[in-house]
Amino acid sequence: MKRNARDGIYNILYTKENAQELVADLYYKDCLSLQRKKTAAESLGAWVRPANMRVAPDRRRWMAWEDRVLLQLNDDAAAAKELGRTQKGCYVRLWRLRTGKVPLPTDK
Repeated sequence: MKRNARDGIYNILYTKENAQELVADLYYKDCLSLQRKKTAAESLGAWVRPANMRVAPDRRRWMAWEDRVLLQLNDDAAAAKELGRTQKGCYVRLWRLRTGKVPLPTDK
C-alpha cells in the first residue's frame, strides 16, 4: 500500500454495501455538500448487489493465543485441526510469523 502522490496520505476504499452505509451517513438529506459529490452519493445509493455476486463472510482475526499454538505446533495441518481454521490459512499465518510480516505474540 502506498501513500497518494498529492497529499502523502493513504486513501481508504469502501465498496458495495459498506460504501452505501458510509455515504448515507455522510450525505444525509439536505446536508451541505458539493453538487458533484451529492450526485455521486445518490448514484451509489441506487446500487443493488447482482444476484450472482456472493457476499464474502467477515474475516476472523488471528488472536495471540492462536499464534502461540501455531508456533508451538509448527505444523499447519495439525494447527488447522486444533484451531478450527483452514490448513492454507495456518500455512500463510505461520509464514508471516516466521518472516516477520506480522509481529510475534507477546508472552503474558
